[in-house]
Amino acid sequence: MNISEYILLIKELFVAGGIVMPPLVLCTLLLWYGVGYRFWVMKEPKWMSVRDMFKYYQEHTDKPAKNIVARAMQQGIELRKRGVRNLRRHLDAAFYEYEREIGKFSVLIRVVVLISPLLGLLGTVIGMIETFDSLATMTLFSQSGGIAGGIAQALFTTQMGLTVAIPGLLAHSILNRKQQQIEQDLSQIKDLLCHQIPAKKLNGK
Repeated sequence: MNISEYILLIKELFVAGGIVMPPLVLCTLLLWYGVGYRFWVMKEPKWMSVRDMFKYYQEHTDKPAKNIVARAMQQGIELRKRGVRNLRRHLDAAFYEYEREIGKFSVLIRVVVLISPLLGLLGTVIGMIETFDSLATMTLFSQSGGIAGGIAQALFTTQMGLTVAIPGLLAHSILNRKQQQIEQDLSQIKDLLCHQIPAKKLNGK
């Protein structure tokens, strides 16, 4: 297919969907922008447990961090080495940016997933009203497909709304589980840094 055929197909979709198609297309763009951003932020897997990572970065302070958890670990170890007071409060402030970053666009995705089927249903209701209005003048019988064609066209927007919402819901669920795991890891890092006895005290120095 060339560009002109793609443009013609898009025009046909907009005509079939009616007035709700522009908001549905906008919802699609917003949804996958948010999903793509969240996936990119949390794409790097955790390659060892938090406790092993803690030992590793204590011994290898010059090693680059490969993910959010590792960056938080390095920052927490650095704060602990400085001997700051109220370490937990400083860790909460330092880790807030990581927590905000992994949660970014979560609300947007949830809103899009919720309103997309409703927009599709609205388009179907509008299409059905137009279909039954046309029965009053019998104009629908002169069009190809008759009543069945008009109803099928009206149901197209519901299909589009579900097509946007279902993949978005699955992606949102997967990313939320990943977010919860990272938040648990950050909480565990705080506990390790705040409750572990420094090596100097263990040696009696």
